[in-house]
Amino acid sequence: MARYKVKAFGITKDIVGGKETVVELQGQTVAALREELSKKYPELNALRSLYIAVNHGYAEDSATIVESDEIALIPPVSGG
Repeated sequence: MARYKVKAFGITKDIVGGKETVVELQGQTVAALREELSKKYPELNALRSLYIAVNHGYAEDSATIVESDEIALIPPVSGG
């Protein structure tokens, strides 16, 4: 089982309870991480959109992740 540190920004900080959370999972893809985050923090499912960035770039659900990656939750941004 791998442990991934996930940084949170914007509203996701409120949902996960801080700037960072740790997620343990068997899978090694962004999709597996997204699924585990949804189980651990169901409030994330209510967001209009939620991007996951890996090593400073938006990641597709099929992207492979390793424990040393820098992973971040990017919530919807509004402004104008």
